[in-house]
Amino acid sequence: YLVGVGRADCTGPVAQVPLMGYANPEQVGGGLLSRLYSRAFIVADPEGSARVAFVSADIGMVSQRVRLEVLKQLRSKYGELYRQDNVILSGTHTHSGPGGYFQYTLFWITSKGLIKPALNSIVNGIVKSIDIAHENMKKGRIFINRGTVENSQINRSPFSYLENPESERKRYSSNTDKEMVVLKMVDEDGHELGLFSWFAVHPVSMNNSNHLVNSDNVGYASYLFEQEKNRGMLPGEGSFVAAFASSNLGDVSPNTRGPFCANTGESCDNPQSSCPVGGAAMCMAKGPGNDMFESTRIIGQNIYLKAKELYEKASQEVTGPLSSAHQWVNMSDVSVQLNATHTVKTCKPALGHSFAAGTIDGVGAFNFTQGSVEGDPFWDQIRDQLLGEPSNETKACHKPKPILFSTGEMTWPHPWHPEIVDVQIAAIGSLAILAVPGEFTTMSGRRLREAVKNEFDSHGTRGMNVVIAGLCNVYTHYITTYEEYQVQRYEAASTIYGPHTLSAYIQLYRGLAKAIALNATQELPRGPEPPLFKVTGVTLLPALSAEKAPANKTFGDVLEEVRQEYREREVAEVTFVGANPRNSAENATEHNFLTVERYSNISSSWRVVLNDASWDTRFYWSKGSRGQSNVTLQWHIPAGTEPGVYRLRYFGHYKKMSLFRLITVPFEGSSSAFQITAP
Repeated sequence: YLVGVGRADCTGPVAQVPLMGYANPEQVGGGLLSRLYSRAFIVADPEGSARVAFVSADIGMVSQRVRLEVLKQLRSKYGELYRQDNVILSGTHTHSGPGGYFQYTLFWITSKGLIKPALNSIVNGIVKSIDIAHENMKKGRIFINRGTVENSQINRSPFSYLENPESERKRYSSNTDKEMVVLKMVDEDGHELGLFSWFAVHPVSMNNSNHLVNSDNVGYASYLFEQEKNRGMLPGEGSFVAAFASSNLGDVSPNTRGPFCANTGESCDNPQSSCPVGGAAMCMAKGPGNDMFESTRIIGQNIYLKAKELYEKASQEVTGPLSSAHQWVNMSDVSVQLNATHTVKTCKPALGHSFAAGTIDGVGAFNFTQGSVEGDPFWDQIRDQLLGEPSNETKACHKPKPILFSTGEMTWPHPWHPEIVDVQIAAIGSLAILAVPGEFTTMSGRRLREAVKNEFDSHGTRGMNVVIAGLCNVYTHYITTYEEYQVQRYEAASTIYGPHTLSAYIQLYRGLAKAIALNATQELPRGPEPPLFKVTGVTLLPALSAEKAPANKTFGDVLEEVRQEYREREVAEVTFVGANPRNSAENATEHNFLTVERYSNISSSWRVVLNDASWDTRFYWSKGSRGQSNVTLQWHIPAGTEPGVYRLRYFGHYKKMSLFRLITVPFEGSSSAFQITAP
């Protein structure tokens, strides 16, 4: 094959934008723990025209808006080379990235509308990562390996999982998929290019009290792998790319100690995930660490270590033709042939009451509980008044789900949920990547993979490695099995196209697999094209305005100085007169907010040893009154740091009025020098 890999920053605004994932409007960005990246690989046939591009981006999910805008840019750059059928865009599902990049109304509620800077940085980052991969294409080889990751996940809806038939459950040793699939890419001389892997776990080691933008556990795994392979480079630099992509993570949590009542400390591992005192709002899962930062590192390191082992031992080469199949489908109206006599249908999208309960990884509001199969008259009445009552047809179609929001019947200011959805498979030799538009639960994913593998087998394409890539192309929440759907925990209440959603997807993906096996992808009907709404930045984000420094101070002045001396495992901290970090993201696609620098006696100069992409640094922004704000930089000094003289520097932009218009002015600040002493 011809193989190319690329990585580009897609962080966007780190302040004032609500973070996407927990749907908690209080959880607004207030700084940076680690940068977000888009990672791409492209594989092409050296003789023919076939090629496949796969992108994993450190974002909550790929939205239809992002997908359509990326495809538009690719078309204008490359013509028909990169298209909706051969480009897969997948989100890692971090819950600590900026939101606001959706065109459907439901997602506006918790992310303050459509936020252009957030949307643009994701779109531009994805396109740039594909550009870099495209420019770096060279003859290469791909190896595949798979293995088991231990101690990194639990099923967060075990009571739903138990609804699946016992005969089916008996075939599996665990109620989560522990398998990781790893691709190793090298050029023809054996130089390492990159690693792409798929593993099912929610990146929710960082909980909904976090305000620092970061890529969570799978992002930390990428960071460790890339730091090791790009030796001597700063984080985010270097040519080796390591992506940890999402899979069927719907009911899979990294918070391995399980759910406990925050107030009493007792377990709340019950079908309602509810506590005796305080109800569901008190029931939260704990990770393996002492705090969320440590839990993120522990889970991320587990994933990294397994990937490293599988990567080093990967010897099975991926060979064979490249192909891709794609359709747009109206998921609110699919007829599914269950057997010779039975046909069922999907429904217009709707969310059930338990959607509002959230999960043990991030509890919801107003004390809704999971497992509600009855509506609540109080909330139903409020909904009927505000949003209109669901039609009898939609109610009947979704049974036993009590409908909280009948999003498929809500069209103001335009539709609340997508109806046109992408289904897509890309095949690279013996590897089939199923790009799914949401979060399949463990058992849903198993059924889908098995059905697709059998389909390939039955048409003579045997021994396919089938992997699910999650959160691709358009976000449609969750996909549970029919049996799991009956008990209406969070994942089931969020299965928006009704109880037969999974059966519909299985039918559709089998159709794609058949087309690939029979070399008939050209004959697949394209399906109805998704809409691109004319949305001008509708946002409740506060406007950027002129800023001030306190009396007798200027931007970048130190307010609280570092100590003169630190040891490893201590935290060096400095606070500056700061400015809104959004000013910096508006001007540049990539802006580095901080450096850690070490003084070199040999050259009598300062050398940058860390940037803001490092997981050892933290950047906090806090807004004061009257246009003033502070920035605090922290360096959590790791064990093994070389003793010597160091300083922390801050780079920002402030806004000021000049001749009746707002202009943006760059500035910087530095801490005093401090000593790190030997342990």
